Amino acid sequence: MFSCIARPAVHLSRSFSTSVQSNARVAVLGASGGIGQPLSLLLKNSPLVSQLSLFDIAHTPGVAADLSHIETRAHVTGHLGPDQLGECLKGCEVVVIPAGVPRKPGMTRDDLFTTNATIVANLADACARHCPEAMICVIANPVNSTIPITSEVLKKHGVYNPNRVFGVTTLDIVRANTFVGELKGLDPARVNVPVIGGHAGKTIIPLISQCAPKVDFPQDQLAALTSRIQEAGTEVVKAKAGAGSATLSMAYAGARFVFSLLDAMNGKEGVVECSFVRSEETECAYFSTPLLLGKNGIEKNLGLGKLSPFEEKLVAEAMSELKGSIKKGEDFVKNMK
Repeated sequence: MFSCIARPAVHLSRSFSTSVQSNARVAVLGASGGIGQPLSLLLKNSPLVSQLSLFDIAHTPGVAADLSHIETRAHVTGHLGPDQLGECLKGCEVVVIPAGVPRKPGMTRDDLFTTNATIVANLADACARHCPEAMICVIANPVNSTIPITSEVLKKHGVYNPNRVFGVTTLDIVRANTFVGELKGLDPARVNVPVIGGHAGKTIIPLISQCAPKVDFPQDQLAALTSRIQEAGTEVVKAKAGAGSATLSMAYAGARFVFSLLDAMNGKEGVVECSFVRSEETECAYFSTPLLLGKNGIEKNLGLGKLSPFEEKLVAEAMSELKGSIKKGEDFVKNMK
């Protein structure tokens, strides 16, 4: 009598499309961590994924065994340590990288740089060697630097395709939708706020003026809402009081982005997500904007759209920090031994 409700709820939200099955091979690098485990669970739950390859430096066999007992079609394999990284990546079409250390109270994303930069550079190197044509989705912070790092490593191997490298900023959109929905009494699943720029502090620029459905806020409330979206990660870090950063919401956002990408790779039309990518839309070499996704990654960069004067000011104020973070990532790869 319980079979109808005990089955996994595959359709998790508007963004977790399940209309078509696919045979996608997806790798999660950092699968045993706070983001990696719930992200892997969401991917295992989707008919869009047929092969789920999990990698980490500890505990991956246990995570893989646990997930493999779930009654969905994705076949799960666990890979442990650097010697098994190549095997994990072989044949993968999408690679998601949540690996790295989380933020703790008092830390900025930039404080994570040295440790996470090395981790991402090594993983990007492995992707270049073992799945050079894969879509690479980087969650590891600071994204404003780890995407330039990933790009530069791929360039060194001669396999860089800017249409296939994504900084996952989807959590900023998810938060903006949620906060606007709460303030206006709307279902957050029906709210869509584009968020452009980068993925740290003031480089996070929510375009409330382009929200669908259209909403209006007094200037003081708009400023407070913008600030909350920009500092929402710190809100979670403080609330967890030393126990980590945003993991569950980030896993949800990461899965949303991967499912959108897989939908587009399967031929679904009109799939749009914001992401931090190589860009010519501003004076910054990398910038997050809405992207039309397709079978080969980015089909079209949809740009910034019409900005309000308040948003134009936010973009101008973000440029210096964004350029510095990008250069820091590029210089890191130049100086690698």
